Amino acid sequence: MADKPQTRSQYRNSKANNQPETQKSTGKGRRITGNVFKVVFFTALFVAFAGIAGGATMFYTYAKEAPKLTDAKLRDPLSSKILDKNGDVYAEIGKERREYIEYKDIPKQLENAVLSTEDSRFYEHDGMDPIRLVSAAAGNITGGFGSQGASTLTQQIIKMSYLDYTNKTLSRKAQEAWMAIQLEEKYSKQELLEIYINKVYLSDGVHGMETAAEHYYGKKLKDLNLAQTALIAGMPQSPNRFNPFTHPDLAKNRRDIVLKLMYNNDKISKSDMEAAQALPITDGLVDEATRKQKTYAYDTYVDQVIDEIGDKYNPFTDGLTIYTALDPDAQKYTEKMLNTDDVINYPDKKFQAGVVVMDTTTGRVQALGGGRETAESKKVSRGLNRATDIKRQPGSTMKPILGYAPAIEYLDWSTAHILDDAPYQYSSGQELRNYDSGYLGEMSMRRALYLSRNIPAVKASKEVGYDRARDFANNLGLNYKEVYESTVIGSGEASPIQMAGAYGAFGNGGVYNQPHTVTKIVLSDGKTEVNMEPESVVAMKASTAYMISDMLKDVLTQGTGTRANIPGWNIAAKTGTTNYDEAVRIKNGIPSDGTPDSWFVGYSPRYTVSVWTGYDEPNKNYLSPSETRIAAYMFKAMMEHLVAGEKNPDFKKPSNVNEIPIIIGSNPITRAAAGASGSNISYELFLDGTVPTRTSQAEKKESDTDKDKEKDTQTDAEKKAAEEKAKKEQEAADKEKAKKDAEDAAKKAQEDADKASLQAPGGLNASYNAATKTVSASWASNGAGVTYDVSVNGQTQNYATTSISVGGGSPGSTVVITVVPVKDGKRGSPASTTVTIPAEQTQPDTNQTTPPAGDTSGSQNNTNPTTNP
Repeated sequence: MADKPQTRSQYRNSKANNQPETQKSTGKGRRITGNVFKVVFFTALFVAFAGIAGGATMFYTYAKEAPKLTDAKLRDPLSSKILDKNGDVYAEIGKERREYIEYKDIPKQLENAVLSTEDSRFYEHDGMDPIRLVSAAAGNITGGFGSQGASTLTQQIIKMSYLDYTNKTLSRKAQEAWMAIQLEEKYSKQELLEIYINKVYLSDGVHGMETAAEHYYGKKLKDLNLAQTALIAGMPQSPNRFNPFTHPDLAKNRRDIVLKLMYNNDKISKSDMEAAQALPITDGLVDEATRKQKTYAYDTYVDQVIDEIGDKYNPFTDGLTIYTALDPDAQKYTEKMLNTDDVINYPDKKFQAGVVVMDTTTGRVQALGGGRETAESKKVSRGLNRATDIKRQPGSTMKPILGYAPAIEYLDWSTAHILDDAPYQYSSGQELRNYDSGYLGEMSMRRALYLSRNIPAVKASKEVGYDRARDFANNLGLNYKEVYESTVIGSGEASPIQMAGAYGAFGNGGVYNQPHTVTKIVLSDGKTEVNMEPESVVAMKASTAYMISDMLKDVLTQGTGTRANIPGWNIAAKTGTTNYDEAVRIKNGIPSDGTPDSWFVGYSPRYTVSVWTGYDEPNKNYLSPSETRIAAYMFKAMMEHLVAGEKNPDFKKPSNVNEIPIIIGSNPITRAAAGASGSNISYELFLDGTVPTRTSQAEKKESDTDKDKEKDTQTDAEKKAAEEKAKKEQEAADKEKAKKDAEDAAKKAQEDADKASLQAPGGLNASYNAATKTVSASWASNGAGVTYDVSVNGQTQNYATTSISVGGGSPGSTVVITVVPVKDGKRGSPASTTVTIPAEQTQPDTNQTTPPAGDTSGSQNNTNPTTNP
């Protein structure tokens, strides 16, 4: 590669024949005259910004303190060091991954995209743009100083090279303005554009747009199409947010904005814009296997460090010293557990997992496991981080968050609060089932939680109110716009790091700390320290956190998580598994006991561990019943390693929480007699003011003896009056009971009729007619007034008949037909069947009904309404 020109005069001499005809003259004499005016103009604007007397003096005072311009800082980045919790350096980033491109080789399409997006008047200003500045000044008057930006491309170079671009003080703005004007004196427009295009950070450790083109598309800049060029040009605003590998939706939105700006600036036609916007964001993207080699240790952890600070600092150019919470021992063990068979025997190479180890009291992330290494992933730099990037259904791990904790927080429920695990329906009328399709009747909230029953959890959340349950969850770092019945039992989405943060708050007395890897940063001057610890948030009462923790301890000792129990240790945890939508399960040939996700999330007073297991392509691979246990084994192995040799503190009980012995199964809740013990006694937690007053039979006998003594002292007249009163009360009660029994009988008869009409349609059969190339299906009627939502390969239409005929699929394909009864706006249970179109269409292929394995429709967002423990 030819030596790069270092000065403005060298650049002019080497590229005299390459100046665009439409660009303005770069004559220095004209610029000096113009800049005298500019300095006066910007000083006046600065006075307006400052709003105080002496603004001009302040401007020159601040400008005088500006750093000196050096070519080395403009062109060469400063690497950053990353330190673990002990202060030892374990990674240095920023010295690699840069392919330089000279101005003469920059495609005009890219130049148009960059300038349309970042600085459309680039060739018309001298470092500061008066038009943009006035517009921003107006915005700042109404929105507050710094609320609206006016940075030119030249100013952005200054911020990237010399200044702390998170600092929006007047002094920094003054220095930026002064240095931008100086920079335009020293370098030509073409040099500045070349510096910018080679300097900008574009996520994944990539600097410069030529490098980015190779990283994201495996091509040179000159070979990118319009849509690909627009994405690269738009990424510098927020590189990590607009990374097409990790945030495709945000990346597409940003790309389309750039294309619109190019159209607005007459750089492309409307048809070109629309054609480029129509392309998927994945068009031309390389796959993971072709990305660059890893370049640092603990890559998963370093990836998260970069993501956390990427919107504030550029660790690849800013020369930062980054202090993190990394525990090298915990990180090494996490990687050993994931990538060898020394700890866990994994079923196959495709089996994946995400692991988060966090300090319960601070939210500091001590270790991250982004996945199991494969032949492909070993080649990936900044690949998919399953500890932080994936969003999968969390299953029953959501029950404490959306069901029981809000009930304690807002309704003052005790751990003995009685819930009825009995037949129950979604608001749509569809039946809600437990994982075993059975019911256990009345039980305490504690038992419902450690046995992971679905129906009690939904009932608890409904009584709280789904909006309040949603707000409670969002205070724990989750992001739910709405909460429905199915969300309570885990049909929403969450990442392992989000679940670690949420459960950590239970173990931290109700105080939520956002999970984070970075604790502080020291800037390149070696003096300025920036605290990066997030603010703590009181997400719930300490009593709520303690009562949830106390119940979750039972998950490990007598509930669904006994495989992860470490005898004697104070650890609280919850299991979670999910299930497939029935149509998806049938279409992909997945058995009824196949599972897409298995979770285990838990904590001690010191450590929180979150584990997700599953497959990257769950419709192609699934977890068997035995494989769902691996998450529990991983949790136990990790927690045993962490607590080895440490003290065993317990969760601190708040003073307003009372531990009371009660009679198991009593309704109303009844206190056990003083000194009572046995298998029918359970110690439950009650808040002040909610302790039960009803006592057991042993204490009741003493009370009855006192009442008998009182009766002996009554007169005959008093006794007769009391008897008459009791007789009348009994007669009234009998009448009321008879009336209620009649109403209940009528109501039950109507419910039975409605329920029968919403049962899964019987006799569902389907066949393929080779002559007409159609698929026909028929089923038994569910009665008058019932219509049917019929889904054919996911396309749904409502019918009033009990038979349909639709066009067939391609030879060899499988057609999935699902029929759901609908009456009075309520949807019932589905029935499904499949028809395989023969490769040689000679004989019709008829399959019998496949009975539904679980609820697959009904309430909103109800993609997996039956959640396993």
